[in-house]
Amino acid sequence: MAEHLSISEHMIPKHVLEAIAAHHRACQDPMAAFFYDLPALAAHGRAMKAALPTGVELYYAIKANSEAAIIDTLAPVVDGLELSSGGEIARACASASPRPWVLSGPGKLDSDMREAMLRGVEALHVESLGEVARLQAIAASLDHLQPVLLRINPALPADLSSRLRMAGTATPFGIDEVQLADAVQAVDDAPNLILVGFHVHAMSHQTCEQRHQRLLASYLERWPCWRALARHPERVTQLNVGGGIGVNYLRPSTQFDWPGLCRALGERLAAMHEPPRVRFEIGRFLSAFCGYYVIEVLDTKVSHGEGFLVCRGGTHQFRLPAAQGHDHPVIHLPRDPERASAGECRPWTVVGQLCTPKDVLSRRQELQGVAVGDLLVLPLAGAYGYNISHADFLCHPRPEQIFVRGSHENREHETRGQRHVEPAS
Repeated sequence: MAEHLSISEHMIPKHVLEAIAAHHRACQDPMAAFFYDLPALAAHGRAMKAALPTGVELYYAIKANSEAAIIDTLAPVVDGLELSSGGEIARACASASPRPWVLSGPGKLDSDMREAMLRGVEALHVESLGEVARLQAIAASLDHLQPVLLRINPALPADLSSRLRMAGTATPFGIDEVQLADAVQAVDDAPNLILVGFHVHAMSHQTCEQRHQRLLASYLERWPCWRALARHPERVTQLNVGGGIGVNYLRPSTQFDWPGLCRALGERLAAMHEPPRVRFEIGRFLSAFCGYYVIEVLDTKVSHGEGFLVCRGGTHQFRLPAAQGHDHPVIHLPRDPERASAGECRPWTVVGQLCTPKDVLSRRQELQGVAVGDLLVLPLAGAYGYNISHADFLCHPRPEQIFVRGSHENREHETRGQRHVEPAS
């Protein structure tokens, strides 16, 4: 049996529980919905920003969750936004609080790069020599001088590996370090491009602060050599170190030591002769903690000795556990707490409505007295959850996304298919 952390409804803030209960009462069919705690999201963003050393920036990678309410909540807190498509450009530029933004990622369309320049992109992160040539042609056609960062795929020590490697091996991301001199020369030779820095995003799902500290140290050790390749090294001032900070889904109370990483980074930068302006672009670790996926139990059954809770929704709405390969934590909200407390405690596998055995959200969770009509809450659902899911599979209705903006005496209203919960006036 897999190891699971004992968690309870006490992990859920009162105003979120109130919003869940109010929505459940209003549902005609069994419930499947996402709830996002916007005050908690803003507070978490402010805490992350406050921990940064002087001169280090925090950008939000909106691919983690690009809903308008999420962007509007974080935009006033962070220094800027990291985008990777034309669709994300449109969402970011529609924000109520416009922020500086960059465009990164492989396979950029010419139309996206042109649109980015016309909309005032701060910098583009270049992934290949071919992209340098395309970007120069677009910038020249607009008579525009465009700042760029070169994304590097550096060699890495073996002990700095992670479950999802973006560099240090054969990947579609960035320019191999052995080709960096050629790439720098290509940018220097491009009359409409100006090299302002380098971008390295090597590892994702890092849950160990010490390992990530060593990873950043390896970048900073190479920084003087990378910078010296440029024709005008005095212009090369930025080092974007990406994101990659992981979330511990198995032990939600034990998370990455962000303040510890920031303290170590500050000490290292203070010891450098000409330190770069370091920028993080964080997605998952910013938005994950504010989200809750809430599903209603439709059926309970035992098959070949294993108990199953068949619930409204599933991996077509919340693909994260299947994509990550983990058993997601589950919080049981019974309709009748007294009945549940007197019921049997046994392991249950939580599944959805899809016609595939892969539709599993969590395996062998120890839950007591679960019955049809009870709610199950999957926390840590604010990043890479609904937005990466195959929502049209089986043509089930899409789940509502409810943005909780305050507590006590809440009222609800609909906006573009999303429900917002705000304090009553």
